[in-house]
Amino acid sequence: MAERVYIFDTTLRDGEQAPGYSMNLDEKIKMAKTLEALGVDIIEAGFAISSPGDFESVKAIAGAVENVTVASLARALKKDIDAAWAAVSQARKPRIHVFLATSDLHLEYKLKLTRQEALERIRENVSYARSLCDDIEFSLEDATRTDLDYMCQVVETAIDCGATTINLPDTVGYAVPGEMSNMVSYVKSHVRNIDRAVISMHCHDDLGLAVANTLAGIQAGARQVECTLCGIGERAGNAALEEIAMLLKTRQDALGFETGINTREISRSARLLSTTTGVKIFPSKAIVGANAFAHESGIHQHGMMANSKTYEIMTPESVGVSQTSLVLGKHSGQHAFSKKLAELGYTVTKEEEDRLFAEFKKTCDRKKTVSDRDIVALVESTEETESRTWALESFVVNSGNHMDSTACISLRKDGKIYKDVAIGTGPVYASLRAVEKIIRHPFSLDDYQLQAVTENRDALGEVLVKVSDASGTYRGRGVSTDVIEASILSTLSAVNKMLGGKDSPFARGQSASSMSFENDMLMDHTDKSEA
Repeated sequence: MAERVYIFDTTLRDGEQAPGYSMNLDEKIKMAKTLEALGVDIIEAGFAISSPGDFESVKAIAGAVENVTVASLARALKKDIDAAWAAVSQARKPRIHVFLATSDLHLEYKLKLTRQEALERIRENVSYARSLCDDIEFSLEDATRTDLDYMCQVVETAIDCGATTINLPDTVGYAVPGEMSNMVSYVKSHVRNIDRAVISMHCHDDLGLAVANTLAGIQAGARQVECTLCGIGERAGNAALEEIAMLLKTRQDALGFETGINTREISRSARLLSTTTGVKIFPSKAIVGANAFAHESGIHQHGMMANSKTYEIMTPESVGVSQTSLVLGKHSGQHAFSKKLAELGYTVTKEEEDRLFAEFKKTCDRKKTVSDRDIVALVESTEETESRTWALESFVVNSGNHMDSTACISLRKDGKIYKDVAIGTGPVYASLRAVEKIIRHPFSLDDYQLQAVTENRDALGEVLVKVSDASGTYRGRGVSTDVIEASILSTLSAVNKMLGGKDSPFARGQSASSMSFENDMLMDHTDKSEA
């Protein structure tokens, strides 16, 4: 019988710390619910003491999920532990995750502590955390560069003081698998009370060994693994959740381990992360990349046609990638469309379904074949605009290689139509300047990504943008067979989030002439690449 390995997901803590992956409160809650549906056992929701925003997000996530443990990180300091407990105390399954560096390098140069002083701090603070919460995890930061005998002293002390999980992280991704295996085995054989705690692995990918090191730890006796969706995280990132889950599932015959992950939710979860953060998944990324189940070589294609097992060790369906095409067109009914949504894993209200069906019909008028990936893109882009303030009514763009581009944009707000015209060095530049003139709120374009949803000439274009104003950075997503329209839709999605409930310049009657569209150089470069 396979042994259970518990999945501790730190996408919302370690993952979100990586540049470009920050999320707002609503996005974090949505991601947490997705992780719960995916089947993770523990969600590390954040570092409560680090900021008021992090505290509120941890607290909100603790109240939003039901069947998963919610943890907050805390340094071995009472103020951190108090903040962590205040944030997770209302969770159905709360956990406080306390950490302290234990390598001589960190003790001397970062903490300015002796080994004995560190032991005293661990004893005091783990005991304090346990007085508040029954589920305590203690992490030995930089464990892989910690003296093994001192490590055993630390682990034994932490367990005596109430820790129920002991994490031995490879904080800087320095170890190789043999060292990880040796470390876990040494702790298991030299710590008298190790049977009272679960050993956990938290491996970084600086040398590309995060998953290999995690597996080595599991085989040596660890039964919890700390990971993130798509391996996001500090520097080169963490061990990737989807890789660990599919490794243990696909090679259960050789390894003998299992997880609680619903692997059919993997692809959808990864897509949500990409959509939310605006960071594209690398095409060759294992399990979730666009090329993970693609075959171009003639030899491979011949083998696949004879038997898919010749070149696929797992099926696309096992990770939630549908291989069928949606054989529906403009004459198809809503019942068939509803059935397809269910097959793709979406549960929507009647109102949402009606809106999606209308968008589907528009797409059918533009495309001969609508694939499952097109439907997924439509659903996810429509989710972006559910609470929209400004909506696109119409647009006309004139552009050429020997002329400035001109955009005439009409937007709808509160039942009224607003129009304006702008000139730019490219069609996207001109369109976004017109949008800015209409909404009368200045913003800069910080990032712009255009990609095709499918492979054909009539493919939907998906645009991901990041815009910012003085209040922060906001992401948007738009999908259309017309990339200019997709660009406008993505910008409106971000702008609507940016404006939110603000008293915008439009509401105050500020003149459009006082607006300035920033980051012209980025837009200029973007549009020239389009031409």
